Amino acid sequence: MAQKGTKYSLLEKDEDVARWLRGVRRGSPITAEVSLRRLGKLCELLSTTPKGLVKSAEKGLKKFQDSLDDMVTKLESENKSPGYILDLLKTLRSWLRYNNIQLMRKIQVSNPNATPTIENEQIPTQTELAKILRTTPSRIRVAIALMAFADLRPESIGNHDGTDGLTLKDLPEMKIQDNEVAFEKIPTMVTIRSPLSKTRIKYFTFLSQEGCSYLREYLEERMRNGEKLSPETPLIGHDRPGAAEKEFAMTRKITHFIRKYMRIAGVYKRPYVLRAYAETQLIIAESKNKISHPYLQFIAGHKGDIEARYSTNKGILPPDMIEDMRNMYKECEPYLNSTTTNPDQNDIIKQAKLESLKSIAKNIFGIDLQDILHQKEVEDKIDLTPEIELETIEDALKQFREGTTVNTSEDEDGLNKFMEGYKIPSIGMEKSDSRLVTEDELEDYLNNGWDMIQTINSKILIRKRIQ
Repeated sequence: MAQKGTKYSLLEKDEDVARWLRGVRRGSPITAEVSLRRLGKLCELLSTTPKGLVKSAEKGLKKFQDSLDDMVTKLESENKSPGYILDLLKTLRSWLRYNNIQLMRKIQVSNPNATPTIENEQIPTQTELAKILRTTPSRIRVAIALMAFADLRPESIGNHDGTDGLTLKDLPEMKIQDNEVAFEKIPTMVTIRSPLSKTRIKYFTFLSQEGCSYLREYLEERMRNGEKLSPETPLIGHDRPGAAEKEFAMTRKITHFIRKYMRIAGVYKRPYVLRAYAETQLIIAESKNKISHPYLQFIAGHKGDIEARYSTNKGILPPDMIEDMRNMYKECEPYLNSTTTNPDQNDIIKQAKLESLKSIAKNIFGIDLQDILHQKEVEDKIDLTPEIELETIEDALKQFREGTTVNTSEDEDGLNKFMEGYKIPSIGMEKSDSRLVTEDELEDYLNNGWDMIQTINSKILIRKRIQ
């Protein structure tokens, strides 16, 4: 059923229109909603009603088809896209077919495969993606990560009418205990249930290390704000939960906010281009033999050999195949991440340092360093390098320390350790204070006065423990 008060909702008062739409809705609720709008537009263009379309076709099919040819000519003169015109004709044929009428003439449309509105659209670079993520609040940042890293459609995150979407249980390897989020495996699995899948077949994909970091911060932020999370809780919550009418965020709301923050970041592209980014980067990784084509098709939610096997096996793939897919996806992470593809060790340390500072400052002291960096970027009209970011953060933390009154010696001790442990005497961290180690080396370092900071690709960043 169309939303009340929409332009064409009155058309559904016609019993035949309502019955036709119910049939379309069984295949796809979104298609039914769009079909109603297209039918209404056709009636406007031809100055008639749904029943009038049927009567005109019954009265004289040749004359009716002549009017359709004239309509196409008029729309092309107005520079309407070929896809727009073809979709109108497709809906008309569906409505007439429901009324046992078959158009005999093929209505030609010029350049039917042309996509003028997006043909010059370029895929975002990793630098542009990083800029978008920096300007975006945590809720929308997770939605962007799911599209850009896990290759999800926005409709899978939250459907068109807010009745379904990803929930916490759809990430089976994510655990929440004592208000902390942990992942049993990274990259972590994201399951797309059949109602959220475009092909209506359940499948899964993976979320990268960077995406897991954003998700962890977002969920822990929600818990600190008093929200009780359960397996059925929507993965992407509402900005104002108490005022929300729908349980899940609707697709159009998700894309609206993504578009908004893309514009703030100076990236004037469609939100859906983030999915194109994921697939493009995965194709590049495929060309480097990092992932096989069947695996790429599967995690993108396309039909293919593995998808067929997954569906015929009732959603069960052998564990060794799942782990092989995970390992291959992990090899693709440098191509998906918002950082450079092949950063040197100093750049990795600087980036890890920044992310650690942001996370600790926000979780412990409620300082949103992301907002401070964005303000710096807007006011100075520059792209922030890691060096400028570190300098900006150092200044912000100094001001915070000078303007903060602590109530107990315990608070003062915690604040001093924070400032002392994360002060930035020079760009980056001294090699004697931090280093990258392998997983096999980690235990020995932890037992000898070192703390784990962050996982960076296949290495782990550690720093000397503050005494």
